Amino acid sequence: MDAEEFRHWSHKAADWGADYRETLRNRPVRAQTRPGDIIRQLGETPPEAGESMETIFADFERIVPDGLTHWQHPRFFAYFPANAAPASVIADYLVTSIAAQCMLWQTSPVATEMETRVVDWLRQAMGLPDSFSGVIHDSASTATLAAVLVMREKALGWKGNSDGLAAHAPVRVYASKQVHTSIDRAIWISGIGEANLVRIPTKGPLNGMDPEALDAAIQADREAGFIPAGVIACTGGTSIGACDPIDAVAEVVRRHGLYLHVDAAWAGSAMICPEFRTLWQGVDAADSVVFNPHKWLGAQFDCSVQFIRNPAEQVQTLAIQPEYLKTHGHDGIINYSEWSVPLGRRFRALKIWFLLRYHGLEGLRTMIRNHVTWSAELCERLAAEPDFEIVSQPVLSLFSFRHKSSGDADQHTIALVNAINDDGRIYLTQTRVDGRIAIRFQAGQSEMTREDALAAFDVITEVARKMG
Repeated sequence: MDAEEFRHWSHKAADWGADYRETLRNRPVRAQTRPGDIIRQLGETPPEAGESMETIFADFERIVPDGLTHWQHPRFFAYFPANAAPASVIADYLVTSIAAQCMLWQTSPVATEMETRVVDWLRQAMGLPDSFSGVIHDSASTATLAAVLVMREKALGWKGNSDGLAAHAPVRVYASKQVHTSIDRAIWISGIGEANLVRIPTKGPLNGMDPEALDAAIQADREAGFIPAGVIACTGGTSIGACDPIDAVAEVVRRHGLYLHVDAAWAGSAMICPEFRTLWQGVDAADSVVFNPHKWLGAQFDCSVQFIRNPAEQVQTLAIQPEYLKTHGHDGIINYSEWSVPLGRRFRALKIWFLLRYHGLEGLRTMIRNHVTWSAELCERLAAEPDFEIVSQPVLSLFSFRHKSSGDADQHTIALVNAINDDGRIYLTQTRVDGRIAIRFQAGQSEMTREDALAAFDVITEVARKMG
């Protein structure tokens, strides 16, 4: 592809993207295809000869849009958002065009130095102390894995990587049942094992970890010959927004000399609003905190930030420095690949730089505050309907509910969420609360309006009452 053809199709792709975003309201939120509909349209064997971009692009327009669930749709109320504010999308266009591998300072100094600056901007915006440094990962799963590896190595006297886990007594990590399954995966991948992830009971209106039960579990494990390593607390758990009492948990962790990692993947974005910081009071005492700007803040996926109190511990755990990865003649530089699991790194800082400069913190705060307000308004309206019940009260912009039924409640709830999603006007997901199925609602898509939340009420009640 020569320069002119590249220019033409780059313009074509950008125009298509703008048209796509402009027409999202006309599309069903969730893909309406059936399993196998897409793969039957794709060739069974790879092409031997090259094809024209006209043919390829035409097939893209014919096949791809109908097979998408539209995460940027303003009525996407499922999971958590994966917002891609247009300013961050433009930055990612540029990153894709540059195509740099930013694993070391010397492989692109601007990527490293901009990462240092924008992560510190975010630290300031969220009210975290300047004792934290930070690094950008692909996702919270990777950041949590890095934190688990550090807590494991510290607990084993930095001998786990060299000796293997079999040379030591079992390492224990503690978390409630409200944490995301990425914690389970980190425990698996780190070699600690699911049997050594100790689940602490929860209590209170925010379904937070019980600090007294945590303290007792750690003490019992020490007496039984286990090696307690760390605690993973959450602010804004995925299911119903559970928030652990970070200050009380941190006191237990400090008393036992363990490592504390806080998963605020979704709710962390809301901490740019000072009034929401009560949800993670005590976070200053954490050793590691993760949040995803690619969720609620608007940074194009993928983009996850881990704040770290002592980066040297993470470097000691993860860094391998063969001669070909050394930077000679420059003392004191940062190579962020030594802070993360993958060696290869994309230039993710650019989209945060664009995003924060274009919207400013006040613009982003207004968006988040609106979502919280509109979600609470919808919750109040559903609560006033005699055939609905609120299962979990709003935490920020997330709550859960059920439609009352005389039959099997779980079966009815699953049927309802499927019917709502098949309708196409909005998209919701289910969860399980105290053993029973409930429907989650979260407001978070960056271009939603109050009218979209009002429309959600209409769709939910209409579909429910058609089912009877």
